[in-house]
Amino acid sequence: MIEKRRSIRKYTDTPVSKDQIEQIVKAATLAPSAKNRQPWKYLVYTKEAKRQLLDVMEAGLMKEQQDHALLPKSAFGLPDAFHTLQIMREAPVVIIVMNTNGGSPYEAVDADQRLAEICDSLSIGAAIENMILKATELGLGTLWIANTCFAYDAMVAFIQSPGQLIGAVALGYAAEDPLPRPRKAMNEVLEYR
Repeated sequence: MIEKRRSIRKYTDTPVSKDQIEQIVKAATLAPSAKNRQPWKYLVYTKEAKRQLLDVMEAGLMKEQQDHALLPKSAFGLPDAFHTLQIMREAPVVIIVMNTNGGSPYEAVDADQRLAEICDSLSIGAAIENMILKATELGLGTLWIANTCFAYDAMVAFIQSPGQLIGAVALGYAAEDPLPRPRKAMNEVLEYR
């Protein structure tokens, strides 16, 4: 399954069943987590709820494009964020991923809190990997999304769920079959000591 996984940016309008979504989230919950904190929560958006969420995201992106208040040094990434928004609109399902132990990334934290946040983020990354591999196994396509960061405040206010917004996963049946992306050679990533 690992070799078959692709980042999908074009989707059909075929619905994803509740059973498929639950299998995917179940796979996520089987991921290892630091100190078994299981710091994840998944909010599934479809149809009108998804449209409302993405309208809020678009407004947040436009505000960031105008003000550059949240991520001024990352403004170069805004065009990609708008493109990601269009992909999310096309996908039948968007799953918002929350860190139930986290707070806003725009607030200062002490070293202990930062370490816990890093460990929880690693745990959630493992959970998302499980999600997208299970989706691949079920014949579905996914896109792991971090561009929610540009609309963080607007989205968190709309979502109204405690914790830290980590990102999203677009989910649906692929309307494309992309080739594998280039990967670094083994001698660039592996070193024996």
